[in-house]
Amino acid sequence: MNMNKLLLTGAEGQLGQTFQAFFPSSILPQKYRLLAADKREMDLAKKRSILDFLEAHAPGLVVNCGAYTAVDTAEGEVEAARKINDEAVFHIARWASENSCRVIHISTDFVFDGRKKEPYLPLDEANPLGVYGETKLSGERNILKFLPKHGVVLRGSWLYSEYGHNFVKTMIDLMKRKSELGVVNDQIGSPTSTHSLVRVLFRLIENSTISGVFHWCDGAVISWYDFAIEIQRQAHKYGLLARGIPIKPLTTEDYPTPAVRPSYGVLHRGSTLETFGLHETSWKAELEAVILQIKALKEASDE
Repeated sequence: MNMNKLLLTGAEGQLGQTFQAFFPSSILPQKYRLLAADKREMDLAKKRSILDFLEAHAPGLVVNCGAYTAVDTAEGEVEAARKINDEAVFHIARWASENSCRVIHISTDFVFDGRKKEPYLPLDEANPLGVYGETKLSGERNILKFLPKHGVVLRGSWLYSEYGHNFVKTMIDLMKRKSELGVVNDQIGSPTSTHSLVRVLFRLIENSTISGVFHWCDGAVISWYDFAIEIQRQAHKYGLLARGIPIKPLTTEDYPTPAVRPSYGVLHRGSTLETFGLHETSWKAELEAVILQIKALKEASDE
């Protein structure tokens, strides 16, 4: 067992890409050698691929960012979602328990049903509304069952970044192409930049004796409509949009989706702030940092 090997799963996803971008400038390279595994190297849908990779590389720490995240598609692809969000985590957690390996597992606000109407605490009762939330909750339980002292579940909500597909990038694209936009205004949550989530991940890694369930978000209590308004304001400010367009608020009934979403998914981050001595983040400042990265990547690709 090589305690200095850190295995990152889901390396090709938006959180995995942010982790890799931030890793070299952190203090972690002093202690860990990063193994970033994408689907080609470690296919989370295949038990043999998972166990072969773990046996071959014997990491001392796994950060599991890999997930089936297509919330609506999951309703019709239950088995595919279960393989990655539940069974893969089972295999990783069981192997880790037998090989003195710590696991930090990323999860979601979708494990809750949204009926609480005040920020969810880490130990609040989970009650997912759909397949994505159900399978993610099963994954969490695998971590806590096999690794009660060496497992961490870190939940985030409304994740976005300059990488991959997410609400911020989709909104900017639609705002460029459409003359007006309608966005749901009766689902309340808290956007989370992968930048801030990775910083919390790094603190969890540094504090190697920590275990249990933690929450992180960027502190807002807003609707998707509110988020879209701010995205447009900042994207226009930094030249990603030539003009603003009208954005009208919609109800969930106006915009039906295959998967039922929690009407309220704000996560209470107080215990995470306190445990790691972190400063509160500003959701608008976190969005600004990502908008500037989107602009920088666009300018680089235009050259």
